[in-house]
Amino acid sequence: QVQLVESGGGLVQAGGSLRLSCVASGNIFSFNRMGWYRQAPGKQRELVAYISSMGTTNYAGSVKGRFTISRDTAKNTVYLQMNSLQLEDTAVYYCNALRSNGIAMYDYWGQGTQVTVSS
Repeated sequence: QVQLVESGGGLVQAGGSLRLSCVASGNIFSFNRMGWYRQAPGKQRELVAYISSMGTTNYAGSVKGRFTISRDTAKNTVYLQMNSLQLEDTAVYYCNALRSNGIAMYDYWGQGTQVTVSS
């Protein structure tokens, strides 16, 4: 059973920074990719950023240049450094891991961590 545990959310003023962490219960190289999604009230969950097992990264246009996804393979941890936070970044942030066995894809989710940006 894969477990993803997020931490690092909180309340921050606009323009500030936060770093989210996601610790996986297994070797993160076993996942095709790991990433962060977010869901604001009344909105659909959206992809924020992901990092593939090869180290390729991808970002949503709204966070490009402000957020950075990285990983520490020794700690089985993926990070999301969020700088220049805006009110629109307020959401619950979820860690996601995607794994393929060659036949099917499996999605794993963390419990979410709240990020609130105030003016």
